[in-house]
Amino acid sequence: MDNKSQKHRKMIKLETKHISCGVEAAEVAALAGAAQQANSLLHSGEGAGNDFLGWVNLPSSITPEEIEAINLTARGLAAKAEVVIVIGIGGSYLGAKAVLDAMSSSFHFLNKKRTTPYIVFAGNNLSETYTAELLEAVKEYSIAAIVISKSGTTTEPAVAFRLIKAEIEARYGKEEARERIAAVTDAARGALKTLATAEGYDTYVIPDNVGGRFSVLTPVGLLPLAAAGINIAELVRGARDMEVATAEGVPFEQNIAAQYAAARNALYNKGYKIEILASYEPRLQYIAEWWKQLYGESEGKEGKGIFPASVTLTADLHSMGQYIQEGERTLFETVISVAQPEGKVTIEADGDNLDGLNFLAGKRLDYVNKMAELGVVLAHVDGGVPNIRIEIPAINEYYIGGLLYFFEKACGISGYILGVNPFNQPGVEAYKKNMFALLDKPGYEEASAALKKRM
Repeated sequence: MDNKSQKHRKMIKLETKHISCGVEAAEVAALAGAAQQANSLLHSGEGAGNDFLGWVNLPSSITPEEIEAINLTARGLAAKAEVVIVIGIGGSYLGAKAVLDAMSSSFHFLNKKRTTPYIVFAGNNLSETYTAELLEAVKEYSIAAIVISKSGTTTEPAVAFRLIKAEIEARYGKEEARERIAAVTDAARGALKTLATAEGYDTYVIPDNVGGRFSVLTPVGLLPLAAAGINIAELVRGARDMEVATAEGVPFEQNIAAQYAAARNALYNKGYKIEILASYEPRLQYIAEWWKQLYGESEGKEGKGIFPASVTLTADLHSMGQYIQEGERTLFETVISVAQPEGKVTIEADGDNLDGLNFLAGKRLDYVNKMAELGVVLAHVDGGVPNIRIEIPAINEYYIGGLLYFFEKACGISGYILGVNPFNQPGVEAYKKNMFALLDKPGYEEASAALKKRM
């Protein structure tokens, strides 16, 4: 984008004035230096976890040729399949799912004129019911698959891929299967890399220096999104502009990622241990799911960390609203607000006015939604719930790309302020050891015996 067009493009905004019921502005400002230092560590690579900082300058490093190569593979899969099954777990699927849901109509499944394949996800659970239903549901459709795994041995996606690969080969034969399967995996080693090379699958690399929860802007996220018809060049462009806007030399007063990180740490220091990410657009629900992994896995360690939760409003006001308003005062809210919605719906007058809503006649539904948002923020602040507001101008690839990078950058800064390594996840391995032992995996005999005594 040239400088002139960049100057006139609306930007994502951060507003923190409604945190004053929890912390003073001076308490946030006191963390400005720490936030700037943390940002510098991300760029210098001198902080903890510095072998996983490839995401920091990732958007600006992606070339048009790389995007076109991904689009070429995606078009090949889309040309052959009505359904593309994306196999992965955690960061290997949440980012793609988040962007896909944000960019898709809530009722896309009713569109009889769709020109892009359905994208469905597998390998993100071990539910026999889910897997059986998926295999049954795709029987009447032509299928292809994208399998995403660094090692190829993570249990959930490995099991799913074994089943789906067998289904594709049974239908189309091994020769045709290689045209219907693409892999995103390690550059040089691992079970999936070995298989992909042997079978001749189109293969893309998960960079060694990018952890799973930061990988949405690598082929991990870009290939499935391209297969769905998402404009990944715009997604990357939005992230690239946010990379510039939150770079090391940007002053704290202008750096919204540093400000968000400082604000949430100031609240944490005052006893606010839970952050609720809220939005008033249902299409952003999986953005919140992606955000929960990003922050939970990055900050939740060493007995520290803000617990990430989410709500979709106004629906969840009728379930969680009471607790947020009057429950224990250990939580704060971050609201994603969308300035300009898609579509236009105006409320009409009704002759009988039995519902008493004629006072809304002539008003757009978005205006009502925005007044609900404002009313809720003020009520929650009055109830002692600090509120942070993030406004995105619209839901499109450019702004979603910017939002993703904003959250990633703020997460790295926030983790360093907190005093943890934001880029490891040692606690994730604990359940795996127990699961393998209980499944009698070779090499886990001693652990198996110990666990069975506790059962």
